[in-house]
Amino acid sequence: MDEMSRPLLRTRTARTNWLELATRHRASLASLVVLVFPLVMPFTALAVNVLIYGLYALGFNLVYGYLGLLSFGHAALFGAGAYLCGIAVVHFGLPWYAAIAIGVIAGLVMAALMGVLAIRTRGIYFAMVTLALSQCVYYVFYQAVDWTGGENGLRGINVRTIDMFGLRLDFIDPMIRYYVIAIFVIAAFFLLSRILASPFGAVIEAVRENTTRARASGYDVTLTRLITFVLSGGFCGLAGALQALHLSIVPIEILHYDTSGIAVMITLLGGMGTFFGPMIGAAVFLLLENLVSAWTVHWQLVVGAIFMICVLFFPAGIWGTLSPREKP
Repeated sequence: MDEMSRPLLRTRTARTNWLELATRHRASLASLVVLVFPLVMPFTALAVNVLIYGLYALGFNLVYGYLGLLSFGHAALFGAGAYLCGIAVVHFGLPWYAAIAIGVIAGLVMAALMGVLAIRTRGIYFAMVTLALSQCVYYVFYQAVDWTGGENGLRGINVRTIDMFGLRLDFIDPMIRYYVIAIFVIAAFFLLSRILASPFGAVIEAVRENTTRARASGYDVTLTRLITFVLSGGFCGLAGALQALHLSIVPIEILHYDTSGIAVMITLLGGMGTFFGPMIGAAVFLLLENLVSAWTVHWQLVVGAIFMICVLFFPAGIWGTLSPREKP
């Protein structure tokens, strides 16, 4: 072997070994980053938003990145989780943990209802059907004023203390709020990693890569898509429930198609079809929004331009560019 090529080979081998290690322990590594994350962010509220929107994008990425279906209706899943969690607290006086569970169930049920109607379509048709269904959900929640507050949003979701593991925690404290929410996000990391590493995770990617071959191999493609969409709804519903508890209100804008667009942008920015991509995309997107909006009211123009540059020159996203395709 050429003497000059040996250092290059060692570098490539070390990089490959590091990436394999990161993939094998991806949930643990992501959890460690989450635990130290608020220490490097400008303020804790921004770190909480990154957790919530990163979790939302993780759920979206399960359908878009791993299954290969572009949805413009995930705002309905995110918003349903937020609204049902808020309704459980405001109208029924349920404890916070029951409200979060109801938010997750709301995301699962909403995804099942939308999935049954949309999952047989593909490509732009799937995107348009999910968008149309999401707007129907927006209208229903907008009109249910007595339950949702209509255009004013649902207010009064006041959770001041959290009883957890025998401890009574002050949920108003920003740092405690962050770590309480982080517990649920970390649990979602491990659950998602287990799904992707399971035989079902391999079927999801098989359907994405070659639908005809997957069907010929005996897999039920339609059922696989539906189950994946429902699982995605569970993650998005959890993110919505955490958002409701974090903000203490649920604005009607959470169901708007702009919220679906945010999930697309975050996932593309971080790297679709990768485990770490959505969280990285959420951190970059929200940090840019925060910094640029402090400089100019036209922050959307600047962030949009940066997003287009990233898509044009780094189509695999930030994490996708730094690493080869992840293995489940």
